[in-house]
Amino acid sequence: MSAPFLEKISSNKSFEGELTKYKFKSAALGGLPANFNLFVPTNASPSNKVPVLVYLAGLTCTEDNGAQKGSFLGPASSQGIAILFPDTSPRGAGIEGEDADWDFGTGAGFYLNATNPKFSAHYNMYTHVALELPEVIEAAGIPIDWKRQSIFGHSMGGHGALTMYLSSPHKQYRSASAFSPVANPTKCPWGEKAFTGYLQGGVEEAKEKYDATELISKSKEPVHILVDFGTADNFYKQGQLLPENFLKAARDAGHDEFQVRVRSQEGYDHSYYFISTFASDHVHFHANFLKA
Repeated sequence: MSAPFLEKISSNKSFEGELTKYKFKSAALGGLPANFNLFVPTNASPSNKVPVLVYLAGLTCTEDNGAQKGSFLGPASSQGIAILFPDTSPRGAGIEGEDADWDFGTGAGFYLNATNPKFSAHYNMYTHVALELPEVIEAAGIPIDWKRQSIFGHSMGGHGALTMYLSSPHKQYRSASAFSPVANPTKCPWGEKAFTGYLQGGVEEAKEKYDATELISKSKEPVHILVDFGTADNFYKQGQLLPENFLKAARDAGHDEFQVRVRSQEGYDHSYYFISTFASDHVHFHANFLKA
């Protein structure tokens, strides 16, 4: 089967590289149009394919938030790393209830593959990010080395990054990091709502593949994970993020400070002001593994 056509929507020069927005018809998302942004550094060429970082955004966001506000492009350009910015959900599926709340449905795909028949034709962001986007971009001849991938994200996207890294059966990603991730979603209101809606088996089904705390507790292989969260983050205070649960599970499973580092950042909130402050740290963290 031929790869879908990539339509170029816009392109902007940034830090000597190019940030391009593309659109294509996504089979993983039930034939709906899907957008993504892709930053390619200036050193990329057919004879010099570059490694790639995948950035997963949070609730209510699109493919634009991280690209425009994350402060990732400068550090990525200096390291010769591409960054892929997918959307956060399918759009326009027309499913009853998908636009009723900000934390479920449109803009809130939770980076899973839905098993509830109501959502399973369209809500397959796990497959979209892990399999479909690399295949489509590779088929378009864009010079990215998909054997060198890492993944990071914010909030719901931090959940996505950690779970996709830890659940990948063939070690697709070399490292993972997260800003304010929903780190134990089967124990928080956002996760419980998402899993009850998207998954036939609800929270119990989610524990096997979509909860970073559950996954790290069973992980015996060496890992490379960095997490930052702000102490003034209202969602942290409300118990939506639970990074301490993730850290305890990691230590109990034998992962030391070199494998799993969780940093609390005094006075920072949940916003892109926080993300942009530590963006360079995260890009350089991944560069250690992507360029090895």
